[in-house]
Amino acid sequence: MQDLAAPALVTLGLVTIAGYLLGSIPFGVLLTRAFGAGDVRKIGSGNIGATNVLRTGRKDLAIATLLLDAGKGAVALLLARYITGSEVAAALAGGAAFLGHLYPVWLKFKGGKGVATFFGLMLAAHWPLGLVAALIWLVCAFAFRISSLSALIASAVTPLIGITSVASMGFPIAKPIYLLAIFAAVLIWFRHHENIGRLIKGQEPKIGGKKAGDVKA
Repeated sequence: MQDLAAPALVTLGLVTIAGYLLGSIPFGVLLTRAFGAGDVRKIGSGNIGATNVLRTGRKDLAIATLLLDAGKGAVALLLARYITGSEVAAALAGGAAFLGHLYPVWLKFKGGKGVATFFGLMLAAHWPLGLVAALIWLVCAFAFRISSLSALIASAVTPLIGITSVASMGFPIAKPIYLLAIFAAVLIWFRHHENIGRLIKGQEPKIGGKKAGDVKA
């Protein structure tokens, strides 16, 4: 039994490490530096995600950061699933990529807040659930005009919707993927603790309501 289990454990370990390294690529920092927009860590909130990249005034770089941050989570999960055929491996690689984005070793573990990577993971892991997550974010963004609030609601509601509505409509969710959704949601809420404080005080800026560098988000 041990001889059979050892290769599987090694494989899980390798896909987890690879997922973390892929997720830790700081595309926001790399793109703003490469295209002369400065160091995004010294702008606005200092966050490396697409929202803060937008504060450089470069919408193209913000969109590229959004897609790449989402893509790296998706690629890590899909590669692990393809190589191993295991939903456990896929969830581990995806979760590791998510941690890599939040806590990249290259930036002294100071990374993004994980929203784009969350959507990429959900779309790759279980596309109906990913579409639900994106739709919830869009509806909330349209209704409240607050990006952080939309992300908090989407991340919290997505696992609940997943285990009830989506599964009941004929799109069953593997347990490791469902646990991945919960794991990512908890970390998103943790990483947004400052935003939550401002939301409670009514001080969180609305989408398009402040100019670059005015607020932290």
